[in-house]
Amino acid sequence: MKLWKKIAIVIFALLLLAQIPFIYNRYQFGQLAGKISTLENQKIKTENQIYNDYKGSIHVHTAIGGHSTGSFDELIFGATINALDFVVMTEHTSEFFDSSELTLRGSHQGILFVNGQEVETASRDRFLLLNGSAEAGKANKISTPEFLQQIHADNKLAFITYPEKYQTWDADFDGIEVFSLHTNAKNMNLYFVLFDALWSYYSYPELVLAKYFQRPGENLQKFDEVANQKKSTLFAGTDAHSNIGFHLFGDDAGNKIINIKLDAYKTIFHTVRNHVLLEKDQEFNQENLLDALKNGHCFVGFDVLSETEGFFFAADNGAERKIMGDEIALTENVILRVVTPQIARIVIFKNGEKVFEETNKTEINFHVKEKGTYRTEVYIDSLGSPFDKMPWIISNPIYVK
Repeated sequence: MKLWKKIAIVIFALLLLAQIPFIYNRYQFGQLAGKISTLENQKIKTENQIYNDYKGSIHVHTAIGGHSTGSFDELIFGATINALDFVVMTEHTSEFFDSSELTLRGSHQGILFVNGQEVETASRDRFLLLNGSAEAGKANKISTPEFLQQIHADNKLAFITYPEKYQTWDADFDGIEVFSLHTNAKNMNLYFVLFDALWSYYSYPELVLAKYFQRPGENLQKFDEVANQKKSTLFAGTDAHSNIGFHLFGDDAGNKIINIKLDAYKTIFHTVRNHVLLEKDQEFNQENLLDALKNGHCFVGFDVLSETEGFFFAADNGAERKIMGDEIALTENVILRVVTPQIARIVIFKNGEKVFEETNKTEINFHVKEKGTYRTEVYIDSLGSPFDKMPWIISNPIYVK
């Protein structure tokens, strides 16, 4: 046998052997999907008598703002199939037109679309502006403090996106994107993701992504530092663009012979969501949604691991009850109550430091003895690694004053 044939056989054998771990991962994804299905069947169904839970996605782009190939039809389909209640659009700005006016807004297929924008100031800080503005395209001409002063004068919200790059921490922003699918994806090992996707993405697209989730420790630490000084809102951003994949031949009208899209809206919208709580007598509209986000009446749910609807974090001091995002006065009998729809490990943080942890619970009561900023994270350890280190739920804080 010629030398080149021997070399080719050896290379082929090595490539085949290199696939064994990913074939095994395909089996593990199936096992994980089975565990999640079992959890869903065991979900504790509780009805909150005071609040409705509305789930949705924040930080979403289409072709309107560039950097994306996503169409409105694809977006609405992805939101509908995931039964979302709202989608916060954050189109990139243009100096030539108002992208917030051209993107989706209002109700479509029963889903509320908020026409926000992603902007960058002259200070090189990035924000999600809610809702959008025709003046947003000029944000890169003014400093962060000037920008925030202007948008707050117009009763708009500015949430920090890409906090790892943010600089002006003493400015008057409204919240922080503590988890970003886009940022998390950049930290993935491209080699492992590629071959996991080759073997498993068709059957388990959301789980292939979730396997590489990492707890956003640095962003949470920064949020805790901010929340110790002033009220702020944490949330998760999908940064959905629907622009990652490949195709063979085709045209700009979308006619392609082979077209594989790894970040389709229908996939991304199933991974992580923001759940907003509104009192049952409140109408679900843009004004009330943005007000709840501003006040931190919301939590992050990695619903790909199990639906998080039913989670509740509240405080009671005997005279009043408050929920996440609220302030409550310290008395001798302040109790924090956490309720989860699955048996899980519940962790409570005070000023960013862990002060309580209990496993195999669906409900805990924690007696507060000191003033501070308290929030909770919930983990489903039964799903195994990496989900014993990656939260299933991240709440906004309750401020005990």
